[in-house]
Amino acid sequence: MKLTIDEVAECLDVPSSTVERWIRQGRIPVSKSSGACFFQKSILYVWAKKHNLPFTLPEEKITQIDEKKSDSLCNVMSFGGVYHNIRGNNVDEVLASSVKNIAFLDEDGQQMLLTKLLEREEMASTGIGKGIAIPHPRMPMDETMEEPVITTCFLEHPVDFNAVDGLAVFVLFILLSPSVKIHLYLLSKLAFCARDASFVEFLKQGPDEKALLERVERLEKSL
Repeated sequence: MKLTIDEVAECLDVPSSTVERWIRQGRIPVSKSSGACFFQKSILYVWAKKHNLPFTLPEEKITQIDEKKSDSLCNVMSFGGVYHNIRGNNVDEVLASSVKNIAFLDEDGQQMLLTKLLEREEMASTGIGKGIAIPHPRMPMDETMEEPVITTCFLEHPVDFNAVDGLAVFVLFILLSPSVKIHLYLLSKLAFCARDASFVEFLKQGPDEKALLERVERLEKSL
């Protein structure tokens, strides 16, 4: 597929003048025919990825607009599900019980995730305080997933996570994402919710999935 300068500028989300400057500087792969410049999509895609630049075709951008639902904390939590009475007397046991509820992973995948979660806890506790923990792998799950997932697990009884405030944890939000950018975005939204004292008290009641998602949706709209 051949692209013009203007089309490349749109794909890279930069002005056409920037693409023209890169051509003059020899910084971007370009072909010329009868004095006109054109670009090969496959070559340009590899070049953009190598230079950490976004590259999205116009028709793909339209699709991405429809997929913005993955940016919603409420939707991502809905994907992951809400579970109650998760058993365990320590961090290892409650994490082992929790990952069994992550349905998109097979048994081997769940075991691999558990290992990654435990490795992350060894580095530093994911207990953020107020009885809440956000377990997550140290690196994104880009090899096994395309969309982020947050699985909510209410524990049968609080467990010491060595949290920053010393309080035992009663709820886990297991955050899995395909990229660091998405992880940080969702983590900031979870942290915002956790700063709301009334929301924390609400969590202590162990709400069902419908009530939890409705509450999160209201909080998210206030961001």
